[in-house]
Parts: sequence; structure tokens; C-alpha cells
Amino acid sequence: MLNFELERSDLTLSNQLWTTNQDLAAACLEHPFVQGIGNGSLEKQKFAYYVGQDAFFLEAFARAYSIAAAKSPDWIGFTTFHNLAGGVLAEMRLHESYAVQWGIDLHSVQPGVATRRYTDFLLATAWGGDVGLTAAAMSPCMRLYAFLGEQLAKNGVPNHQYADWIRTYSSADFLPLVQQLESLVENYATANTLTNSTYRYAMLCEQEFFQAAWMI
Repeated sequence: MLNFELERSDLTLSNQLWTTNQDLAAACLEHPFVQGIGNGSLEKQKFAYYVGQDAFFLEAFARAYSIAAAKSPDWIGFTTFHNLAGGVLAEMRLHESYAVQWGIDLHSVQPGVATRRYTDFLLATAWGGDVGLTAAAMSPCMRLYAFLGEQLAKNGVPNHQYADWIRTYSSADFLPLVQQLESLVENYATANTLTNSTYRYAMLCEQEFFQAAWMI
């Protein structure tokens, strides 16, 4: 986790938002669903449900990136949002490989309540808010997954059925995507109550997403 008492140079808006929500980050890491991925004990049906829901979520995530790109006030924002959308498409290909492995028909997935709540929030923010607020709404997902991947792989990527998930989010290829999105927060977001509440709501949605899969 980030330590702002020691790293004063890290006092960016993104890091302030992340640090303020460390309670939710820790709760997600300690959630039995995430711990089950970490130690390989998670029931297959729970992970299969999660994969289907996450595929639906990622489609909305990619759309939110595209909306933000179209609304970007400059070329740097436009190209960065588009590059990030490309990263989501690569992540979706991973889910397609999961679907084959786990026998999931991604085309028949119906979003659950937690999934719909999260995607509706992201798309409403992208359509109705400015690009800085959209970046702040999307950033928790990316930063959280990088954190979870790092923590679950801190003793090396384990050799079990969920190793690919851990490998993906702990990889050196994923972190630059997180940093690109956080650079958009720095460039366009405003440090105010709305940005803080938007970021925290997204973190709560992440926690509810794991809980919904766990309850299957």
C-alpha cells in the first residue's frame, strides 16, 4: 500500500484518492472471493459467474473510455483514452479464453444487480460528467486490480487453476495502463467532493462485485 507519510512526492490526486480508500482496498483483498483466487480454493462455479459478469462489465468499461475519448479537450487525452480502450479489448480476449476453459457462453450472460449498478454508474458518468470525473470513476478498478495482483503474487505466481488471473494483474504489462489512466486523473480531474465521492463509489462497486460472485 502507499505510504504518504514517507513519500511526500507521491501526493498526487490519484494517490490521495487511493490512500483515502485503503479501507476498501484492504476489504477487497481480504474478501473470501479474492482470497480463494489467491490460494486456488475458489469454487469453479463462482469464478465462472465472475468471468461472465466481468466480460459484461468490460464492454461497458471500453465504451466509457471511448465516450471520454470523444469528449477529450485535447489530442493527448483523446489518444490516451483510446489506447486504454485497446487494453480493455486485450483483457476481454483473456476472458474469452476463460470462457472456453470454463464452458461459459459469454453471449448469453445476463448482468446481475451489482454488475448493472456498476456499469450504469460508469456510463452515466461518462455521458454526463467531464473527462476528469470519468477518469476518476474508472481509476479504482485499474488501481485495485494491480494492487490485488501484486499482493497475490508477492511470493510468486502460484501454480493452480487461477494462476493466469494473478499473472495478468501482477504483470509489468498491466501497470502502465494503470499509470496512463491515473495520468488522466491528474490532467483533467478536480480535487473536490464530487471527485472523492465518485472514486469511493466505484471502490464500493468493486467490493459489491466480488461479493455478488461469492454469493453464487
